[in-house]
Amino acid sequence: MYPTPVSLYLHIPFCRKICTYCAFNTYAGLNNLVLPYVTALQREIEFVARVRPELAIHTVFFGGGTPSMISSEQLQSILNTVRSCFHLLDGAEITLEANPNDLNDSYLADILAAGINRLSIGMQSSQQSELKMYGRQHDHALTMQVVEYARRIGFRNISLDLIFGNPNQAAGMWEETLDAALDLSPDHISLYGLEIKGGTVLKQQIEAGELPLPDEETAATMYEMARTRLKAHGFRHYEISNWAKAGFEARHNLQYWHHKPYLGLGAGAHGYIESQRTIVIRSPQKYITAMENTASQRQFPKTPATSKITPVDREAELAETIMVRLRLVEDGIDLKEIAEEFGVDLLATKAEQIERLLALGMIEVSDERIRLSEKGHLLSTPVIAELY
Repeated sequence: MYPTPVSLYLHIPFCRKICTYCAFNTYAGLNNLVLPYVTALQREIEFVARVRPELAIHTVFFGGGTPSMISSEQLQSILNTVRSCFHLLDGAEITLEANPNDLNDSYLADILAAGINRLSIGMQSSQQSELKMYGRQHDHALTMQVVEYARRIGFRNISLDLIFGNPNQAAGMWEETLDAALDLSPDHISLYGLEIKGGTVLKQQIEAGELPLPDEETAATMYEMARTRLKAHGFRHYEISNWAKAGFEARHNLQYWHHKPYLGLGAGAHGYIESQRTIVIRSPQKYITAMENTASQRQFPKTPATSKITPVDREAELAETIMVRLRLVEDGIDLKEIAEEFGVDLLATKAEQIERLLALGMIEVSDERIRLSEKGHLLSTPVIAELY
């Protein structure tokens, strides 16, 4: 058996409509490709398995545009392929990202029966004006209905995604969204600060003066509010953007943050395994065509749909390990582990940077570990960049 349990990320890049804040979801209108896409994804899984049938899979994550667009039967078929090709470990975490408007009662019952045991629901907000701004097709009443039914039929692991820091968001609106989310008793909450990206409708509206620029100070206040409120409700802040009840940390995402191997399959997916980073062809049409050629030379982790594969040398692995582990709020960087794995005394090699960040109150340092301070969470990107 493969020495380390591997996570499997399966990318479903279709969406019902283009979100106003997301530049990547460009595949609305290609819904006629869903069936051939599912077939292509199964072929890619089978292709990898012919080379590495011994892979032990401990998490499966269906992510992308709107993974819940594919039918429960198609999800079942994909999971059956995973089970037949690899060693899917008992108790594996199997997550589906979903929008509330895709989760009707029969679909929820069917995907639970298929093996999905964790839901990551894009609640985003309880405010109708904000949901409209984000291009969402649900209201909060529907989110409440979906979560209540999912609980009733047996889902025991539900995560909610929330967005803060949008152009018109007042602190009071964010407080109402937090309270509405907590009223649903989720097991996990992810908070995402709104990023204004080029090519998005929101970016165009801001440039045209139709919306104000998001206020960074208000967004910071919202983050602090969330941190305080979630702690009071028994949530552990285990990663910069993620909170969980005890035992409900996202095992799939922890694979990323601990810099452990994961396979990324499907159009646009990224992977990291055996010190190699992989990127799959982004276009669904080209991906489907590429996976018709399953007679290609087998060179793990490359598949016929791999557009780029990059070896990661030891120096880059160290930098990436520092970057992702600093996102872990309590654990941070284990200095002994870094020394054993890379032969590096981080306190010595990064002494100048560490001293500067300590003086600014951005990090906490002991003989065992380096981690971000609460102040450092708000400026995590530049702080982390200082150390890798």
